[in-house]
Amino acid sequence: MARYTGSVCRQCRREGAKLFLKGDRCFTDKCAIAKRHTPPGMHGQGRRKQSEYGIQLREKQKVRRAYGILESQFRKYYDIASNMRGVTGENMLSLIERRLDNVAYRLNFGDSRPMARQMVTHGHVSVNGKKVDIASYQVNVGDVISIREKSRDIEFFKTLKEQGASRTIPKWLEFDADTLNGKVVALPARDDIDLTIEEHLIVEYYSR
Repeated sequence: MARYTGSVCRQCRREGAKLFLKGDRCFTDKCAIAKRHTPPGMHGQGRRKQSEYGIQLREKQKVRRAYGILESQFRKYYDIASNMRGVTGENMLSLIERRLDNVAYRLNFGDSRPMARQMVTHGHVSVNGKKVDIASYQVNVGDVISIREKSRDIEFFKTLKEQGASRTIPKWLEFDADTLNGKVVALPARDDIDLTIEEHLIVEYYSR
């Protein structure tokens, strides 16, 4: 499956916002946005004012890149959300938040979403006691997400067990650092999203 393999800091600069793709580095002065907040490329500083379409496109690309989702997958989330009751944009973000790789990140199983995705695809994470290595797997209320027993000797997870979660766990999840078990206790609400997103622009983009 096609994946972006270049510098992830370029993606943050292109979108003009922190996408938190480099873990702790994003919270330091070494962050690319803190050092150079202009778009990458030789013409980055001279870009023209964006059109309405361009603004919508950039918002869609920002969310895609933050969560590491391909265009076809992202469009599928929109289609599913548009057929659900409620607000389409909020439904779409709720579906994306419930991806297993994002849940693993939210439970501190990785310092960044790319790292959490790697933990999932390498088979270190289980759902309800069964190994799941599909990053896009949708978790539901009541699901228990944990680190597999044979993976708990990895140094990163030993540190997590000793020191606990380094980031705040959202209220729709519960986490026990002693057992490295997390649980989905509710569906994610709009105010649980930790990124600045104007989802109505994405809905407008796909509704053209």
